[in-house]
Amino acid sequence: MATKKHLMLVEDDVNLGNMIYDSLEINDYTVTLYRNGEEAWNNFEKGKYDMLLLDIMMPKRDGISLAREVRKVDPMIPIIFLTAKGLKEDKILGFKVGADDYMTKPFEIDELVARIEAIFRRSQKGINLEGKTEFVIGKYTFNLNTRTLSFEGVPQKLTTKEAGLLEQLCIQQNGVLTREIALKAVWGSDNYFTGRSMDVYITKIRKYLNRDSNIEIQNIHGEGYKLVVTQN
Repeated sequence: MATKKHLMLVEDDVNLGNMIYDSLEINDYTVTLYRNGEEAWNNFEKGKYDMLLLDIMMPKRDGISLAREVRKVDPMIPIIFLTAKGLKEDKILGFKVGADDYMTKPFEIDELVARIEAIFRRSQKGINLEGKTEFVIGKYTFNLNTRTLSFEGVPQKLTTKEAGLLEQLCIQQNGVLTREIALKAVWGSDNYFTGRSMDVYITKIRKYLNRDSNIEIQNIHGEGYKLVVTQN
């Protein structure tokens, strides 16, 4: 039997915190609930957590400063911010301090659960692909070290960002690569201008892959992209 994932939930709104806690427990997660950032930080290293769900506006220590401290001791643990603040600047700040996702209240619990599961899937794929430098994409071979995409032995040289974006698509092959994850991984920031730039690069990569009709990069509305490779 697989071990349940242990989530740290930090939420000062008593009713909302209890509702999220109960819903996640029903969805087969083990949850530890704290009411402020200071309490959460004091207990962070005492427990073994697989993910943090952090409210931003909290007493004693806010979610942003808590995430900064956590990242100093554990740069890999997934973090989702839960916040009533929906400003673009707040979202960008959240990703800059190391958030994996960001949900604006009010939100549906089903969506929160789906995002948690998606992050765990990405994390598992990341572990499986750690150190991998060559990917097979239909009839293509992509070598990350040389930044070449080869079709029938003929290589196409890619730019650094083209290679970085294609790597992220390969890691999530047949799954959704969110815009936030791609922008953070390849461009280091999530804003309007880098987002527009990524769209241009997606168009270029589509052209590079168009000689194999079994390959498609789909736009997933409101989420990101999916590299779909079907079998002959």
